[in-house]
Amino acid sequence: MRIGLYPGTFDPITLGHIDIIRRASPMVDRLVIGVAINRDKGPLFSLEERLNMIEAECAKLSEQTGTEIVAHPFENLLIDCARDVGAQIIFRGLRAVADFEYEFQMVGMNRQLDDSIETVFLMAEAKHQAIASKLVKEIARLGGDVSKFVTPLVNNEIVERFKIIA
Repeated sequence: MRIGLYPGTFDPITLGHIDIIRRASPMVDRLVIGVAINRDKGPLFSLEERLNMIEAECAKLSEQTGTEIVAHPFENLLIDCARDVGAQIIFRGLRAVADFEYEFQMVGMNRQLDDSIETVFLMAEAKHQAIASKLVKEIARLGGDVSKFVTPLVNNEIVERFKIIA
């Protein structure tokens, strides 16, 4: 069984993330969405909320692609998470050249830690290249409409969250 890992904080999951998940799915039998527990980032959504949104969105993709897609929280090294879930491939989404420079360094380090796990870079589709969770949250916090960047389910969650915070 070919297992892939697509890691991130997914706070929140965006159309850019979903694009990468959709395109990575046919390459593996099982795609694990590794949801990083990064307390330093001060996430807008709790781990449970992020997992729930990912599972809801990925259920549709799993049906469409025939690939098993599961969400898995992790707080250890990415390479250790890959080992924990049995992944042979780590998928990373790229939006711009700046992303590549950081990711290139990360791949080098991961290869030193375990050279049996490959990293595959997928470029976001042009219409999704500017989307970043951080920017989505900032736009929403300032009262802007983020419905072009996230699914209706996630948009509703964001709207509700900022009603609570405001």
